[in-house]
Amino acid sequence: MRRTKLQQRGPTAPEGAEGQQDRLTEGLRLYGADYQEVARRFATWLGLHTTDAHALVQILYGEERGAPLSPARLSERIQLSSGATTALLNRLEKAGHVVRTREHTDRRIITLRGSARVQELTDDFFRPLGERVGRMLARYPAEQLQQFEAFLNDLHLTMNEHLAALDEDEDPVPRSSARPS
Repeated sequence: MRRTKLQQRGPTAPEGAEGQQDRLTEGLRLYGADYQEVARRFATWLGLHTTDAHALVQILYGEERGAPLSPARLSERIQLSSGATTALLNRLEKAGHVVRTREHTDRRIITLRGSARVQELTDDFFRPLGERVGRMLARYPAEQLQQFEAFLNDLHLTMNEHLAALDEDEDPVPRSSARPS
């Protein structure tokens, strides 16, 4: 049985509120690393570069939420230039993973959709994980899940505030880096 990194290391922080915050932060860091590993394996499974797989997931997620992406919106989400996004979309379209459609009344607007085949493949890959997460969440009472939901929403807002502050920073070079005169 595979033991998690958290289980293997045991407690990494002292008891009390500060220790609990440290353990929660470590747990979130581990979740992020695990999420990235699942995404990397999904990319490998589809035979894609991780950036292409990330873009594909963003396209499918937008569709699932009822807000399909345009190439410009995808470019913003994955932090690529419009030219690099076009090249990426050409690769995904050539592989049969993405379809570009003109669904908007303004026919210049392109909508990105996942092909039926890639949606099947994605379901095949992620369904077992979704089932495992569903069984794990079923162990918690509804009130605790509401607290988790509030916590994750607050964390999302906090992270976005930090990212916005970083975007406002006019000096992206670390202050400890020496600058040539």
